[in-house]
Amino acid sequence: MLFYTGNEVVIVKNGLRICGSGGALTNAPLLQSKSYFEVKIQQGGIWGIGLAKRDTDLNVAVGGKDSESWVLNSDGIIRHNEQELHKIQNLVQEGDVIVLSYDHIELNFYLNGESMNAPVIGVKGRIYPVLYVDDGAILDLFLENFIYTPPMGFEKIMLEQSLL
Repeated sequence: MLFYTGNEVVIVKNGLRICGSGGALTNAPLLQSKSYFEVKIQQGGIWGIGLAKRDTDLNVAVGGKDSESWVLNSDGIIRHNEQELHKIQNLVQEGDVIVLSYDHIELNFYLNGESMNAPVIGVKGRIYPVLYVDDGAILDLFLENFIYTPPMGFEKIMLEQSLL
């Protein structure tokens, strides 16, 4: 569920839909060795999907602007620390599903179940899924009941258990 948000972000649908302007992190970091989640582009606009640390700037519409985030943006560019890591050939359309898999070595993006062949390495630390929106974009986060079958060994995000 989306939990930590920028000031102009609206979260609805039981914490799984983001709209407004800015970013949102899930309430739990990726702890298991192989994590998987999906995001559906419900409505186009400016958006970003990726991974980030807790102290990333969530009051921006484009991710990957700081050293704390690794994000595929709606312009087809995967960014980290204001650097362009990859340019995606097939632009994402409204209704498409972006899939992310992460194994603490490599972050991979998929478009409608097909690999974008743009692996990102060097993503380390306490990492959270992150979504960014602006200009009317609406994104739906899928943490279970996936549209596509996860790659071998990957599974839904396990929530951290607290004994307090």
